[in-house]
Amino acid sequence: MKRYIKFLFFALLSAISLPAWSQEQGKRVCFEFYDKVFNLEFDQSIIINAPEDLSGESVKVFYENIDQGTYQPVIDSLTAYKQKHQLNDWLYYQLVRKVAEQVSPKAQNYNRYTLYKWFFMAKSGYDARLALANKQLIFYILNDEDVSDLPYFIIDKKQYTTLNYHDLGQMDLHQNPPVPIGITVPGANRPFSYKVTRMPDFNAGDYVTKELNFKYRNKNYNFSVKLNPDIEKLFTNYPIVDFETYFNIPLSKETYSSVIPFLSKSVKGMSQQQGVDYLMRFTRYAFLYENDEQNYGKEKRLSPEETLFADYSDCDDRAALFFYLVKEIYDLPMIAVLYATHINIAVQFNKPVGTQIIYKGRSYSTCEPTPQLKDLNIGQLSARLKNSPYKVVYSYEPISH
Repeated sequence: MKRYIKFLFFALLSAISLPAWSQEQGKRVCFEFYDKVFNLEFDQSIIINAPEDLSGESVKVFYENIDQGTYQPVIDSLTAYKQKHQLNDWLYYQLVRKVAEQVSPKAQNYNRYTLYKWFFMAKSGYDARLALANKQLIFYILNDEDVSDLPYFIIDKKQYTTLNYHDLGQMDLHQNPPVPIGITVPGANRPFSYKVTRMPDFNAGDYVTKELNFKYRNKNYNFSVKLNPDIEKLFTNYPIVDFETYFNIPLSKETYSSVIPFLSKSVKGMSQQQGVDYLMRFTRYAFLYENDEQNYGKEKRLSPEETLFADYSDCDDRAALFFYLVKEIYDLPMIAVLYATHINIAVQFNKPVGTQIIYKGRSYSTCEPTPQLKDLNIGQLSARLKNSPYKVVYSYEPISH
């Protein structure tokens, strides 16, 4: 559940002196960012020491010092790369993290690393802010989306979510209310989005092959799928977003080309209903089941590509993968149906099948992509869900409809 955090405003502490950190005249950054190489040379004037004794005033001194340096070439390089490669905000933030790591390694000084991330994001135009809680930096950003597992703050009727909560050891921000640091960065007013609508291009040589198999109508289906381990890194700290955002995370190009053509060929000659049934059972039986508490110790939603890669997955993960496969191969109207402890997908066919979900006057046939005690067909619902309340949390309507 979301948590409202009330800010407490206190007088900021006095500035402190900053020790010398580097005498270099400049430094070149060069690293692989997925299938491309990012090059950057930054001026010595932006190499600023972080405060030894963290306070609002010392952070302001850091900002004043770096703001006087030659930082614009860094921002120009970052934003040009973002535009050229059409990076969504989440991917852009991963790039900013890598640059901050090169300028100021996280392991050497976490506060300095966080300050660089904040500065680069703010100078890129995002409404990114800082606060202090229990002598730790809280890095938060303007975001009006439904993100359920991150603390967020309401400031002037605007929502800000924490970007570094995973580094805070699950700090209770109710017990340690953050005190905002009043720094105004000109032009930093853009909201941040967690939507990932385009995957980065990965090096083809970094892909690994995974064998998948399942049985459909007494016939064994086996095929190889290409997967990239960097997918897991990309979504390591990705939060639990709303279902519309979640269900629309795509596959990378190499994985797409190894999955969709095979499945499309497999359903060729089948009726639409039979093809969807095939995809439902593929999603249900080609992967081992385990709930998130057992697997990760917390709720975690895997993207379709992560589900293909993972050894285990649960109902959220399979619903997202099944939705994606039906959308790509048949592009049918669908709804995501959420129960207290379960989620499945219902598909609209030309002729309804079995148990129906009526949504906005239209009939959708239930499809269960997660293993159940019985081998359910399209239009069949498990006994435990038949009289359970539910909520439609996402509705997909193809453009052609």
